[in-house]
Amino acid sequence: MVDRLKDKVVLVTGSTLGIGKAVAMLFLAEGATVVLNSHRDDADAAAVMDALAGEVAAGRALYLRADISRRGEVEAMVAAILARYGRIDALVNNAGVNVFTDPLAMTGEDWARCFAVDLEGAWNVIRAALPSMLERGYGNIVNIASVHGHKIIPGCFPYPVAKHALIGLTKSLGIEYAARGIRVNSISPGLILTESAEAWLASCPDPAAERARQVNLLPVRRIGEPLEVAYTALFLASDEARFINAADILIDGGRSQLYSE
Repeated sequence: MVDRLKDKVVLVTGSTLGIGKAVAMLFLAEGATVVLNSHRDDADAAAVMDALAGEVAAGRALYLRADISRRGEVEAMVAAILARYGRIDALVNNAGVNVFTDPLAMTGEDWARCFAVDLEGAWNVIRAALPSMLERGYGNIVNIASVHGHKIIPGCFPYPVAKHALIGLTKSLGIEYAARGIRVNSISPGLILTESAEAWLASCPDPAAERARQVNLLPVRRIGEPLEVAYTALFLASDEARFINAADILIDGGRSQLYSE
């Protein structure tokens, strides 16, 4: 199937690497005009936009730098999109940061950084995009949450707190604006082979053994791929999912449903 997002304008935050990049590339392939975003202009941003030179020239791809934890930068980014394209049909809040620390050793800066990006950052983008969506009576919002928003893994505090809250934000806003043409859903990925996951595996004392251990924890006996999350986001952002709202979809190979082995 092609053109599932034909003529739609989509903003994907945190889209120069990993899941966000996979989402942006798939959405472009399905006919959308995509605004990519990162909090910095770096080699990753340059590489992805070089790869999309044709789409940029055709006006179907645009890169805007903005730190989603800074409300003013987000508002300027959304204003630029509306000035150029006139609307935002769908928003994928993918940008996030891992903050894993001991609760009692955690600093106030750690706590603030986690929530500023993983919760408030998503809210900043939604708050900026929502008024124009409400004016048109149409908008699809997809938040990338995490299995950490469902189950607790020791040693990962305070990240699960923020992701539980993000799922709560999703459900609350989905219900709040359902009758006004707005859908808000989330996806909760498990371990996905992004660049950061590969770097973590490589940093382990025995990378091959750790990779095998992670694979064996999963009922499907393999680690997920960014494209698999992207296809879920595509479905939720499309009108195929028009009766799905305030929902969260787990995409973790079934691991979170295991009682024990």
